[in-house]
Amino acid sequence: MNETMVCVVGNVATQPVYRESPTGPTARFRLAVTARYLDREKNVWTDGHTNFFTVWARRSLATNVAASVAVGDPLVVQGRLKVRTEQREGQGWLSADLDAAAIGHDLSRGTSAFRRSTRPEAQTGAPAQPEPSWETEAVGRPVEAERAESTGQLQLDTAGVT
Repeated sequence: MNETMVCVVGNVATQPVYRESPTGPTARFRLAVTARYLDREKNVWTDGHTNFFTVWARRSLATNVAASVAVGDPLVVQGRLKVRTEQREGQGWLSADLDAAAIGHDLSRGTSAFRRSTRPEAQTGAPAQPEPSWETEAVGRPVEAERAESTGQLQLDTAGVT
């Protein structure tokens, strides 16, 4: 696929708007991304141009955005860039949208407390999946035997077997 994937760091400019639709939940908000540079003459950091993106989140990401994101939050957004042009009242408009794949708080500018969201099937009383056993069964076996077994070249030692 020839999609333009980008990662932008900025601040939430508008309150997220959450909607339920026939295809699933969606959320959208505006993200302000301002370039900063060091003015060497004054030896101070200066704000450059600000770009605004409309960020679109879908399905479970939309639900989590609605519960976690507020105006002013510093975010990192990764997703597909879509630039649109259209005519409104005789004037040309250009907009940049991000179809988000991942959104998170920018931890270089603050702290965040993560809470795992519950899945819908877990809420309906679906049986819980058993915890997998992470123990290996090959305790005490020679490494060569494990390697041979994994490659399908295991040879049985029949010496002394009657």
